[in-house]
Amino acid sequence: VQLQASGGGVVRPGGSLRLSCTLSGRSLRTFAAGWFRQAPGKEREFVAAISPNGVNFDYADPIKGRFTISKDNAKNTIYLQMGSLKPEDTAVYYCAARSGTRSIVTLTSISEYDYWGQGTLVTVSS
Repeated sequence: VQLQASGGGVVRPGGSLRLSCTLSGRSLRTFAAGWFRQAPGKEREFVAAISPNGVNFDYADPIKGRFTISKDNAKNTIYLQMGSLKPEDTAVYYCAARSGTRSIVTLTSISEYDYWGQGTLVTVSS
């Protein structure tokens, strides 16, 4: 199983960006998924999570109402739609996935995930 993240870049404050993360080797249908981020000099932190059935979600407080996580099982891809971006959103964003959980479960801790993407850099700057 491999995760390939993409979509990062440089965006102005207030702008939008969509990150993608494609799973290869297995069907995404049975995977819980999430996004984490790591800003320079800081620890990796939780951003958003989605349950295997795509119905339940969890979001970190700093990004609630601005970011949306989704998954497209047909494309085996997880998305993070980011809006109203702020300079403090600047970080390397990592996608993560885990299979074998109940279909309604969302996972918000780093230690709960088995598979990680390589990270994609998002820079919010004017």
